[in-house]
Amino acid sequence: MSLFREQADVSVRPAVADDADAVADVQLGAWRVTHADTVGADVLTGLDRDAVQAQWAAAITRPPGPGYRVLVACEGATVVGLAAVAPLPASPQAPLDAPGGELVALEVSPSSRRSGHGSRLLTAVVDGLRQDGAGYLTAWVLDGDSARAQFLRSAGLGPDGTVRELATGPVADPGAPDGSPAVERTVAEHRWTAAI
Repeated sequence: MSLFREQADVSVRPAVADDADAVADVQLGAWRVTHADTVGADVLTGLDRDAVQAQWAAAITRPPGPGYRVLVACEGATVVGLAAVAPLPASPQAPLDAPGGELVALEVSPSSRRSGHGSRLLTAVVDGLRQDGAGYLTAWVLDGDSARAQFLRSAGLGPDGTVRELATGPVADPGAPDGSPAVERTVAEHRWTAAI
């Protein structure tokens, strides 16, 4: 009997150009599982995978400036998670009186969740922000995403009272007569913040 348990080779690293396909697939797969009820399964199914892949390729290979990062979580050589962060300058409207960073994306493939990938990604994001001199981190949580809220709370973030509405696209109004224009579906996102 072996005294050692096998463990998967897990890591977090900066994304490279060849990761764009996997990053797009992880994001879309995670969104379809997590946000179908809130955003609408029809909206998520209708997302253009090639356009999402192209946006990630640009973010990875041509970031808009210093402090923008895309990181990936891996099981062996397989990309199973992603995180993207953007710098936030110090301003009177900032949650804290310091430069900071916004967690633009943090997703883990549904089949690889609850394996520590999200925590490793968030730790790497915070480490990078601290190296850049940032004093806080923000993230946005969709209404109804209790798993993300619980994850962020366990990492020390909390809602700061800022809410924004996002349009997800038109949806037919079931009470309207036939031929009536669709109404815009919106979802609320709440900003969570922590000093780092």
